[in-house]
Amino acid sequence: MFREQLARDAARIQSQFDLVLGGLDDLDVTQAMAYTTQGGKRLRGFLVLESARLHDVAEDQAIWPAAGIEALHAYSLVHDDLPCMDDDDLRRGKPTIHVKWDEGTAVLAGDALQTLAFELCTRPEAGSAEVRAELALTLAQASGAQGMVLGQALDIAAESAAEPLNLDEITRLQAGKTGALIEWSACAGARLAQADTTPLRQYAQALGLAFQIADDILDVEGDAQKAGKRLQKDADAGKATFVSLLGLDAAKRRAAELIEQGCAALETYGPRADTLKEAARFVIARDS
Repeated sequence: MFREQLARDAARIQSQFDLVLGGLDDLDVTQAMAYTTQGGKRLRGFLVLESARLHDVAEDQAIWPAAGIEALHAYSLVHDDLPCMDDDDLRRGKPTIHVKWDEGTAVLAGDALQTLAFELCTRPEAGSAEVRAELALTLAQASGAQGMVLGQALDIAAESAAEPLNLDEITRLQAGKTGALIEWSACAGARLAQADTTPLRQYAQALGLAFQIADDILDVEGDAQKAGKRLQKDADAGKATFVSLLGLDAAKRRAAELIEQGCAALETYGPRADTLKEAARFVIARDS
């Protein structure tokens, strides 16, 4: 059920991008935007749409923030891949934007995708003025210096630190870098319905941390061809990860514990939350 729904939602989000980006001028920057918004699991967009379904919010309303969060995520990947950041030449099995075009185009494409995210979340179709303002405010908090950018900054600072990060420090780093956008995505449906976000927030906080632990495990055990990106970067750079701090087996156990905690937070929704529970279990079983 989950995998089929994930595929349907990914296709729906791609159609939305085709519609929105198809109306822009045909320039290198817009071609790069379209290029980088193709493919990927669309897990964040799925979380928006599934949490909306959980609250009986129409898909035609929820698709706007679902595409918005995927645009924001795409921007973060484009900038993260730049030579001044992680310096990656492969993303989703394809050349990164600065490799296929150039660094200037990559910076501008990332900038444009970031602003597009807020445009999509504040479109009239996304809901009332109050709902749209809440989506925009919380997305700004999740993606900026309180959230994702904070995590990125801590990650960069760790590279030149005298000592590797400890477990508490890396948990805080990843709560921003990876977890903040996942939390926003899972809570979006409740915000669209103006409902309590607490159960979904608890679910997403566990999910986001488990997601990052699974990424660290993949970096050690994964297949680069399946992952579509270079692996073992952190080990090569001497960076602390959940695997280096906990050990491989303990990291796997911790990820599984977090998924069970996250699923338990959804009990208030009954069987309607089963697809979200499947999504959580998928996160620690994926190979890319």
